[in-house]
Amino acid sequence: MGLSVQRVLLAAPRGYCAGVDRAVETVEQALDRFGSPVYVRKQIVHNMHVVRDLESKGAIFVDELEQVPAGAHAILSAHGVAPEVYTEGRQRGLNVVDATCPLVTKVHNEAKKFAGEGCHIVLIGHEGHEEVIGTMGEAPASITLIGSPEEARTVTLPSTDKVAYLSQTTLSVDETNEVIDALRERFPNIQAPPREDICYATQNRQTAVKQLAKDADVVLVIGSENSSNSRRLAEVAAAGGASAHLIDDDTQIQERWLDGARTVGITSGASAPEWLVDRVVAWFRERGVEDIQEVTVVEEDVHFALPKELSASPTRSA
Repeated sequence: MGLSVQRVLLAAPRGYCAGVDRAVETVEQALDRFGSPVYVRKQIVHNMHVVRDLESKGAIFVDELEQVPAGAHAILSAHGVAPEVYTEGRQRGLNVVDATCPLVTKVHNEAKKFAGEGCHIVLIGHEGHEEVIGTMGEAPASITLIGSPEEARTVTLPSTDKVAYLSQTTLSVDETNEVIDALRERFPNIQAPPREDICYATQNRQTAVKQLAKDADVVLVIGSENSSNSRRLAEVAAAGGASAHLIDDDTQIQERWLDGARTVGITSGASAPEWLVDRVVAWFRERGVEDIQEVTVVEEDVHFALPKELSASPTRSA
């Protein structure tokens, strides 16, 4: 029996954000300039296909800098790191290239500023996520991590005289606003960052998938399980009334998900390359779906310059 699906809607914007694009290009440019191997601490971005592709080009992914040979080139992932990682890189004589997303660096700078002013910081985020670990490393004695409105209502702080909040850049906008509202109820004088921390791309992709969920019976979110922003997209789609599934690629689509569905929405997380979307669209075309439409909610035109370590003159060795 064939699919009941008549129409596929593609969310726009979707896929790579400026920070991910910059991080992936950083690895590729480093390989081109310095030669293979180039070492990368942690996954450069949270997508298994991107990691495998870069491995095939000569990148070696490690968990910690201690696994990198002295004098080698080591790239730090887009998610940011605690200050001691930079110290370790210098002590081991590594040529460190920092691919931290500038929007994550912004949160790090805010953490240092608030802590320097004597504030206790409530960080909204997911425990164990690399971005959260890096941010907390900027002022560990001055930061308390929470992840839900419930925690905001019950968290105990060492001092409530001066309190500020920051957030991970890849959270659900709506859920984070709930947490902030709960914090404001308990701490009326809590200070906010100068500009909200959830990044433009996360917000735009969530806005687009909300629109998609209004019209689609099923929404497929292309992204890896460890991608925070991709998981949030699936949650937002489900909250909007669609049946939502997070998939790495077209091979994970299960036809039973589509039983009775006439419209399917497709989006992709900020670390998922567009060719994965093309493969999923091809999966539907091969099964007779001809009506493929793009639903554009907002136009994006953001670009970040490459790390300063790659802007110097080429020094590739033989």
